[in-house]
Amino acid sequence: MQRILGQDRAISVLRSALQSRRMHHAWLFSGPRGVGKHMTAVELARILLDPEAQPNLAGEIEADPNSPTSREIDAGTHPDLHLLHKELALESDNPELRRRKLMNIPLDLLRERMLGGMSGTRHYEAAAYRTAIRNHGKVFIIDEAELLDQYSQNALLKTLEEPPAETYIILITNRLERLLPTIRSRCQLVRFTPLDDVAMAAWMDRAALDMPPKQRTWIQAFAEGSPGIALLAVEYNLYHWHETMQPLFDELNRNRFPVSMGETMAGLIDEFAATWVKRNKNASKDAANKDGARLMLSMLASHARRQLALACERGESVDQWTTLAELLRNAETQLHSNVNLKMLLENLAVQWHTNCETLAAG
Repeated sequence: MQRILGQDRAISVLRSALQSRRMHHAWLFSGPRGVGKHMTAVELARILLDPEAQPNLAGEIEADPNSPTSREIDAGTHPDLHLLHKELALESDNPELRRRKLMNIPLDLLRERMLGGMSGTRHYEAAAYRTAIRNHGKVFIIDEAELLDQYSQNALLKTLEEPPAETYIILITNRLERLLPTIRSRCQLVRFTPLDDVAMAAWMDRAALDMPPKQRTWIQAFAEGSPGIALLAVEYNLYHWHETMQPLFDELNRNRFPVSMGETMAGLIDEFAATWVKRNKNASKDAANKDGARLMLSMLASHARRQLALACERGESVDQWTTLAELLRNAETQLHSNVNLKMLLENLAVQWHTNCETLAAG
């Protein structure tokens, strides 16, 4: 786990468990998106599944990155490492699963990939209870665990309570509150945090991202300690979003309403979603639209925080930016309630402008 940057506390918890030889069977990795939860889960699985893993010179148990186990994991072919995510529904034999929008992880998918039982017209063996093919344990990593629906979470409880021997379950989430208290109580919680400025700068140097200094500065600020978000910003050119939206922000600051603001945001999100689906063959356009909307709201929030900091430095009123933060929180709630996206964005622009006018008049 030496490759993980900026998560010393989380890694320390896991190393202590490994060295104690009393590894808990169920783990819950919680923290912001893109800060290393999934990478850490895979690195932990590498150690748990590799019979050759042993202490290094510092006494920390590590797996040889060139061992047969590591090579299989890197190739995605290790038979005892099971990665579960919503897109697997598209590979199901159950036509109902294949047709559904990929907005959650339904019970049938969990039955097919882990728990066993009926999905459609077929009965699936419980992968969690099978003997490990390599005879050295099994690891199940459930990404975006907050997307497990209520039935899936309840069905998972029995396995968490009575796990098969040498079977490890790792749930990854950035919305801990969406998991049932009974799920949370049966797992060892490990909290991940945003990388600090030093770790984030080190990560960006390691990633060798080729971009002008101005763009790098914006991306590092926008990512707020998340390498995953920084990569996404580079890959999908979110700096272009910043350049497109800045003139509209300037109009609002002059108490002028940018009529095209809602439509512009919707257009950028649609372009992002279309590109996402094109690059990821199993992706859902609806899910990609929601993801793009979250990124847009994050960009607006990042802008608000920068302006808030500047207002504090200048001794100016911060009311506009604190109110905008509240508007963005409301928009995030509406997004999760499946409000029409274009209407949500247009309403946000109108409320933002109305707020600016009210504060200017006062």
